[in-house]
Amino acid sequence: MKKHPAKINEVSTMIFKEFVEKTGSSKKFEDVVNYISNEMDTTFPITLVAFENGECIGTVSIFENDLKIREKYKPWLASLYTKPEYRGRSVGKALIDKTIEIVKELGFNELYLRTEDASDYYRKRGWIYVETVSDEKYEKIDVFKKVIY
Repeated sequence: MKKHPAKINEVSTMIFKEFVEKTGSSKKFEDVVNYISNEMDTTFPITLVAFENGECIGTVSIFENDLKIREKYKPWLASLYTKPEYRGRSVGKALIDKTIEIVKELGFNELYLRTEDASDYYRKRGWIYVETVSDEKYEKIDVFKKVIY
């Protein structure tokens, strides 16, 4: 978001609606804005945005950790979202591919993610199932990793 400061509110709105409101999180919209506004190019969080004709059509973030009960796994692909009207057009794949490229450039050879409802999506894309855990909020969280060569 550092390269597109004018899009911070738009991207924050997408993330807030999809990953905060829908999950009943206590985070506020301002928390999301502050989090993605504080990013750098080589430290986490890093937020990527897909554009088409100047419109933000999708986003993904890279967090140092996205599951407090699994601190040893680092870094994490998080908040992958494509606007519904752009789904099925490989926007998510492009965002994931760019995330993997950045993580590799930063010297990591693994990337993790958590999902409560999209395990099949990641399995079909070659992610390796690691484990199923639960935390104070979710009964079932599937953890996956991608080995980066």
